[in-house]
Amino acid sequence: QVQLVESGGGLVQPGGSLRLSCAASGSIFSSYTIGTMGWYRQAPGKQRELVATITTGGSTKSADSVKGRFTISRDKNTVYLQMNSLEPEDAAVYYCNVNVPYSPAAGFDYWGQGTQVTVSS
Repeated sequence: QVQLVESGGGLVQPGGSLRLSCAASGSIFSSYTIGTMGWYRQAPGKQRELVATITTGGSTKSADSVKGRFTISRDKNTVYLQMNSLEPEDAAVYYCNVNVPYSPAAGFDYWGQGTQVTVSS
C-alpha cells in the first residue's frame, strides 16, 4: 500500500505564506524508487492544474503563475511547497503527486488526499 499524507494547508491573508508537506510511505518503496514528485491544485469550477514538479535529480518546473513566489523541494520521500506572497487566485485544494516508474516505459501516479489553501482577508 502507498500512502501520501499531506499537511500544511490553512487560511492566510493575501501576502501571507504557507508551507505544504507531503510524505510518501509504503512497503513498495523497498523495491521501487520514487520518481518525479509534484503539486497540483484545483479551485472550485476549474480544472486541476500543475503547480510545480521536481525530479529525483532536483530539476524543477513550475507554472508561470507561481514563479518567483512558490518553491518546490524534496527530502527523501517528502516533497514540500513553500508558498510566499499568496494571492486570492492561489486558493484551491492542493494535491501531492508521486510518480513511481515501475518500468522504463510506464509508471504509476499516486495522489494525496488534498489539503485546502484559503487566501482571504
